Parts: sequence; structure tokens; C-alpha cells
Amino acid sequence: MPDLTATLDEAPLSRFHSRAIVTAGMGFFTDAYDLFIIGTATTLIAKQWHLSSSQTGLVNSITLISAFVGAFFFGRLADKLGRTRIYGLEALLMVGGALASAFAPDLAWLLVFRFVLGIGVGGDYPMSAVLMSEYANRKNRGRLVGLVFSMQALGTVAGYVVGLTLLSAGVRDDITWRLLLGFGALPAAAVIYLRRRMPESPRYLERVDGRPEEATAAVKKFSEGALVVDAEPAGGRRSRRLSLWSFVSDRRYLTVLIGTAGSWFFFDYAYYGNSVSAPLIVSSVLGKSATLPQVLALQLMVFSVAAVPAYFLAAFFMDRIGHRRLQLIGFPLMGLAFLLIGVIPGITAAITPFLLLFGVSYFFAEFGPNTTTFVLAGEVFPTSARTTGHGISAGVAKVGAFIGVYVFPIMKTDFGVSGALRISALFALVGTLLTLLIPEPAGRSLDDVAAEEVVAGAESIVASAADPLRSARSGRGGAG
Repeated sequence: MPDLTATLDEAPLSRFHSRAIVTAGMGFFTDAYDLFIIGTATTLIAKQWHLSSSQTGLVNSITLISAFVGAFFFGRLADKLGRTRIYGLEALLMVGGALASAFAPDLAWLLVFRFVLGIGVGGDYPMSAVLMSEYANRKNRGRLVGLVFSMQALGTVAGYVVGLTLLSAGVRDDITWRLLLGFGALPAAAVIYLRRRMPESPRYLERVDGRPEEATAAVKKFSEGALVVDAEPAGGRRSRRLSLWSFVSDRRYLTVLIGTAGSWFFFDYAYYGNSVSAPLIVSSVLGKSATLPQVLALQLMVFSVAAVPAYFLAAFFMDRIGHRRLQLIGFPLMGLAFLLIGVIPGITAAITPFLLLFGVSYFFAEFGPNTTTFVLAGEVFPTSARTTGHGISAGVAKVGAFIGVYVFPIMKTDFGVSGALRISALFALVGTLLTLLIPEPAGRSLDDVAAEEVVAGAESIVASAADPLRSARSGRGGAG
């Protein structure tokens, strides 16, 4: 009879996987709504509260810097206490932060409440990504985790639709922005109960907690009795818990961490800077006479046509193409679109050519690094440090997003849209190069990808003598 890891790696897709996608994905629906609706909300808030450009940039970006705190804190906590013991707590922070933001009396309180919201948003990244990775089988892992992340597309569209609806209905501006921020609590509240009922990751129970009987029970629960595995003797396949220092001081893991965190950092700088500031970009192209509903309608059209399909195409094809390979495709093509906007004379004054290239940049962001950075960081680290590695990667990425969102309006003022996008193109190139530090995980077991070796009867975890980068190049990491 196969052991637990082999059973999970070869398990067929089931209803449990579908429920897990929805339960985890609704968090990302909320994340996207909360992070990207703020660009519209601050357009209205700035008028009401007479905010300067630096104050507006701070409101837009404060959630992103606190997401670093949430990603690191929840990521580390999940490796120490267990995935599901804290799964749902980050959703509670999102509910509270969104509702409180809607009732903020002034700028200072709005910043405080958005900071709390960001801790929940950041915490959702490692929790949802790693749980789905550890539930997933070897063959379809990229698709399953990618579908969780693709809920970001629906959350972004929902933000545009809600904003456009309220503005077109003639709702007062001071009421509109409060409703926009408050609505973010609804989807997060809807999944708190479901998240608290999710079974613990069997891989974590066996490898880190040394509870093989509970691990086999978790497999039976989520497969509804379809999967049966042999329970290992207690401690038989247990790995010692990696301390934070032992994790980051290991040369192999540190190299991969630089690849996941670094490529995600440079992507998020470009992506969030452009996306959150999209109202400013589109307004500058349409001209000063454009109204906010017109700007939102155009953004919704571009995002729906160019970006939304790309999320789902990435999820369904990355296992065939390769997870790292898809990132190596998307990064340079996204950067090329930014570069063309930056160097073609007069393109920012020509609406149709600009929107075509802007749409291309969106497509290859989603059919590439926006999806793959999330997926890869949940696959390439050992079980006892998997949420830690993802949390560090996601947290560093949100620092990049914070910088991009905060400085993009300033750069647009100083250098114009073309100049700001040329810098984004350069960052896409750096992200491409950093991707080369990450092994290809498509079609491989999580143990193999992380070079994780567990010796029966020993409470230890050692790195494979083989360099993970060399094994990625040798062909072991080809797409499955």
C-alpha cells in the first residue's frame, strides 16, 4: 500500500479539491477587491479631505506595507502551530479592517484601519497557497493553486463594477467611497466558517507534527473515504522543525528564496504601481475632460478582455508548460509591452494603440508572473518551512508593491506615463533573471522540488546533495 505522500501526489481530483479552491479563493477575491478598489476610492477621498499627492499615495499603499507584516507573521506561525489552527484568523482581520475603513472619520484613522486590513491580506497569501499545494496532487498542482489565485481576477472586476455602479447611480461621493471600502468585508465574512472546518494538511501532520494517524484520518476525510494509506509509526517520517535561522542560512534554500522573493518584488513594483494608479494612467490618456465613470468603464473593459482570460489560461496550462517556464515567458513579454509604451513617440496620446499595448501588458502579467510567483513560492520549500518561505516571498513582494504604488504618481508627474513605464520594463528584466534561481516544480512531488529527504526512523531533514538548480536544468523538472 502506498505511503501518505505518494497517495497525495497521485490522488485523482475530487470534490474536496473544488471546495478547497472556493474556500481559499474567496480570500483572494477579497484581497484583490480591497487592494485595487483603493485607487478609485482615493480619487474621491482626496477631493473630500483635500489630500496632497503624498497623502494620497500613502492611503493607496499603506495596506501593502502592512501585508508584509501579515505574510511574514502568519507564514511563520503556520509552520510552528499548523496550517488550519490559524486559517480564518486572517479573514477576520480583513472583515474588521474593511468595515472600520468604511467608517473612518479622518485620514489618520483610515490609515490605521487600512493597515489592519493589510495584515489580514498578507496573511492570506501563504495560508491559502500552501494549503492548496499540500492538498494537491503532483500532476495538477499548478492548476489547483492557480485557480485559487485566479479569484483575484473576479475580485478586481467586482471592484470596478461596484465603483461604476455607485458612481453611475448618482450616489454622493462621500458615501460612495465608504461603501466601496465596506463591501470588502462581505466575501471575507462568507468564508470564515468554511476555513475553520478545513482539515489540517496531511503532509504537515506527518512530516512536521509527527502525527501519522491524524494525517491518514485527514486524507480519509478530505477524500471521503476514497483514499486509503498506511499510517507510519510515530516519528517514522517526521522531519525536525527548521528554525528561521537554519532555513535562511542554508545556501540552497536561501538561493531559491532570493529567486522567489526577488522576482515577486520586482513584479509587484511594476504591477501594483500600474494597476492601483490605473485611474491616473487612463485619465492622462483620455484627457482632463474624462469623468471617473468613463475612466472606470474603460479600465473594466481592458481588464476583462486582456487580463481575466489570462488568469484562467495560466491556471489550466502551467502544468503543461512548466511553472517556472511560464514565468520566464510572461516576464519579458510584459516588460516589452511596457517598453514599447515608453519609447514609441506620442503613443500615450493615441488611445487605441495605447490601450492595445496596455492590454498586452496585462495579459502577460496574468499569463505569467502574477500567477506563477504565487504558485512557485508554495512549492519549492521544505514542509517545515513552506509557509515561512512563501510568507517571506509574499511579504517582500508587497514591499515592492508599496514602493510602486507610492512612487508611481510622483514618477508620472516627473517623467510622464512613458518614463514611469520604462522603469517598469527594466524591473521586468530583473525579475526574469531572478526567476532563473528557482527550480522547475511542474510534474514533480513537493519533496523532490524542495530537495527534501526524510529518513525513516529519524527526526531530521537534510537537503539533497544535488544542487536544486542543477536538477532543474537536468530535465528532472520538465513539465508533466
